[in-house]
Amino acid sequence: MPSVEKISIALPPEMVSLVRQAVESGEYASSSEAVRDALRDWNLKRSLRQQGIQELRKVWRQAMEDNSPGVAVDDVLDRLEQKYQAISDAAR
Repeated sequence: MPSVEKISIALPPEMVSLVRQAVESGEYASSSEAVRDALRDWNLKRSLRQQGIQELRKVWRQAMEDNSPGVAVDDVLDRLEQKYQAISDAAR
């Protein structure tokens, strides 16, 4: 690792126990390695969430700009009812 800055964090006993168990089992070489891995996963999760939000905003903008006629609610409900009835019939 090119550069490391040491910080102190407070964890509840349950989390400390999880980290220590991971090190004792050989899954990680040190507590720091376990925490770094957890932070990488957390960062990935945050990035994926941001991408999802951006995609949702894009789809929302496209929907708001779409001037084509929509589908009547009754038509949508009828199609859904037919779909799930077919699934139910197939399961019997």
